[in-house]
This record gives sequence, structure tokens and C-alpha cells, in this order.
Amino acid sequence: MLSGTSALLSAITSVDQDRGEAVLATVVKVAGSAYRRPGARMLIPLYGGTVGTISGGCLESEVAQKAWWLTDGGEAVIRRYSTATQDDDDDQDAALTFGLGCNGTVYVLLERHSAQRPLAVLDLLRLVRESGQGGAMATVIASHRNAQAKVGDHLMLHPQRHDNSPRLEPALDQQIRADLATTLTQGRSTLRSYHDGQGEVEVFCEYLAPQRRLVIFGAGHDAQPLVHMAKLMDWHVTVIDGRAHFARPERFAEADAVLTVSTHQPYSLQHLTDGAVVAVMTHSYSQDRHWLGAVLQGEPLYVGQLGPRERTERLLGEIGAQACDMPALDRLHYPIGLDIGGDTPESVATAILAEITATLNQRNGGMLKHRRASIHAPTQQDALDIETTLRLTAS
Repeated sequence: MLSGTSALLSAITSVDQDRGEAVLATVVKVAGSAYRRPGARMLIPLYGGTVGTISGGCLESEVAQKAWWLTDGGEAVIRRYSTATQDDDDDQDAALTFGLGCNGTVYVLLERHSAQRPLAVLDLLRLVRESGQGGAMATVIASHRNAQAKVGDHLMLHPQRHDNSPRLEPALDQQIRADLATTLTQGRSTLRSYHDGQGEVEVFCEYLAPQRRLVIFGAGHDAQPLVHMAKLMDWHVTVIDGRAHFARPERFAEADAVLTVSTHQPYSLQHLTDGAVVAVMTHSYSQDRHWLGAVLQGEPLYVGQLGPRERTERLLGEIGAQACDMPALDRLHYPIGLDIGGDTPESVATAILAEITATLNQRNGGMLKHRRASIHAPTQQDALDIETTLRLTAS
């Protein structure tokens, strides 16, 4: 079963093949507490159920019910939703309140898509997925006073896509493109504010990350739930083992690739493991030594070794005696996984995936009840993860 961006792109393909229509809902701004972060998307086909989520389940029905008439004119619109306990604002433009007590506000961009008038962002999402390279997109989410930019205007950037034709007021277009290059380099979404000489323009500069890649060395029973859980997170998963009777596609139907690779041949899998998350869990000492030694000489994002600490240190001693350099040693985690107890394949897989996720998000994996800071990264109101750049002042 597909999830995340994979499910959304599959649904779009179905809509286009049927010559149908859909509304794309995107979280573009969050103030205070909210379940999903900016960049979360949900597709609302004209017929059929929604695909994706933009909240914890509290906003989806409301958005789906009204998305069509809100975009009936064909123009993109922003809808504001409050998760506060109550709404004391009598302004007609006040956010719709859901009484959740979370004290947050979610801004959702609604855009119409059809095969005749496709959304460029969906093409960019496909390009990011197919190329394995990140992209960046600037979306106008507010236009004040006499600013010429319209809500829903987009500028896009990708290493394989070169479109330098001005789409906004020239000076504003140039500045946003420069900031998009920064977004792509830093791999971080930001909210920015500009002045085009006529009025203020608020822009969501979004980083579109490539699909996370997980390479599992070892096709044992504990690899099966790990594959399943990783696919629920929409990761690309490759399973590799030197034993053909283990590395069988029918045992890992959800995996993107299942490979039988001999440990007696020179290592030639750098294209798979460099930049990827790697879990070494063959339950074979000789296989682990081969795979771990090869991976540590590359550039993986994360390496985890299953097994007791003493066993891994023995492996490292033998690997070090043969290898002159192990540049990825500082990315090695052993024993792999968080300390959650349990010894079933499912609990082992849970512990492994939890540690990988925490490491990639620069967290320590502790209990949230002991965390004193915000659960999520600071939002627009916290002035930490934002770059408000009032530039391009009127001449």
C-alpha cells in the first residue's frame, strides 16, 4: 500500500488518466501548535476519498467539503483554521475554530488541478521523486495592498530544471530565485516577506526533499517488519543478502528491490549506500564484517549494526586491520536501535526505525514527557525557523 508522496502522485496519475479534476490542499504556514508542518499535502479528487493528511484528522473533512466551492473560480485561495479552544474574534475573516485546545493556526493553500490545467508543483514532485534530487518552490501565500503578485503564484528550482523566465515583477522575481537557491542548498523551508514596490508579499520557500533511502543488509525475519514500517513512511527500501534462499522477492513484496549479492566479489554498491540509511543485520559474522567494512568506507547518512556491543567492536577491530580509512565511523550506531525492550522481530524493527528517525531529526529519542522544548521545530511565530526579509523596498 502506497503512502506519503508516492500515494499522492499515484492518485494524480489516476485523476489525469480519467481526465478528471482534483484540489490540492497544502499547509503553507503554521502559527503555534499543529499536528503537521508546512509542506504537508492532501489531494481531494472530484470523485473518491482524499489522499494524504494535513492534520491529525481534525481538518481533513472540513477542507474536503469546502475545497471545491472555495476554488470554483479557478483561483488559488488560502483558508485559515484555528485549533484553539474557542474563537473570540468576530471578524468575518477569522480562522475557523475546531475547539481542540492546541492554540495553533494552520494556513492551507487550495489549488485546482486537471489534466488540462496541471499544477506545476505536481510535476516538480515527480521530478524530485524520479531524479532523487531535492527541489525548491516559492509560493505566494499573501499579497498586501497593491502588490502585483497573486496568491498561488509559484517559482521553482531543481538541478534538472532550468527556467529563468521572469514570472513576477523583475526585481522581486530575481530576489526570490536567489532565496530559492539558498533553500535548495540548506535543505530547509522558510517563510519570507518581500516588498515589490507596491505592497508586501509573503512567500513560502519550500524545500522538497528526495525520497529517503534505506538499505538493509540481511534478509532475515526481523528485516521483514522493518521493510513494512519503512514503506509506511514512504521510504525507498532495498534488501541485500549474500544468501539467495533468504533474499527472495516474495519474502519482501513491499521492498523496492531485493538483491542477492555475493560477499566474495568486490563491493560495488556505493551508488545505493552513499547518502542512504543503512542497517546491517545479516546475523552472519562474515557477512556483517564484509558489508559493514564496505559501508564505513563510503558516505552513508547513518549506519546501524545489529548485535551485542562486544561483537561489533570485534568486527571493527578486524575491519580496521584491513582498511586504512573508515570515514563513516562517526555515523555508526551499535547496538542499533532505541532501548525500548522487547525481543520480537516487530519490536526490534520498531526500535531500529525509531532510532534512525531520531538521528535524522537530530533528536535523542527520549520520552516526550521529559522534553522541555517544543515537540516540533519552532514555527513562524517563534522567529527561529524563519527568515523575514523585507527587501526590495520601493524605489
